[in-house]
Amino acid sequence: MSFFDKIFGGKEENLQQKSFWKKIESEEDLEKAIENSYHQKIGIFKHSTSCFISKTVLKNFEKEIENTDEKVELYYLDLLSHRPISNKIAEDLGIRHESPQFIVIENGKAISNASHQDISLSQIV
Repeated sequence: MSFFDKIFGGKEENLQQKSFWKKIESEEDLEKAIENSYHQKIGIFKHSTSCFISKTVLKNFEKEIENTDEKVELYYLDLLSHRPISNKIAEDLGIRHESPQFIVIENGKAISNASHQDISLSQIV
């Protein structure tokens, strides 16, 4: 990995996924997540693996999660690998696409969404 890839993130980056994330990699995964929102609030983190800002926001958000006792259901979407799913989220939930973005869903509807430094665990707890 080159110096610039370390700073800005390379396309071959292998993010070490934290155990609390449930990946969304298909429309079926998205449907299950939305279905789960009828039982409890869920959060979807839309992340661009090639963006330094997105990477920084993700790391800060993960630190926030690791330092809480709250039990929340969190989903992770790699925007570069699954852009059609990201577009579907924006269309189905009626929210503008941003990256990074954290969307809180309850009863099948987006009740909160934030981007960049406005992303916080307090949106869902």
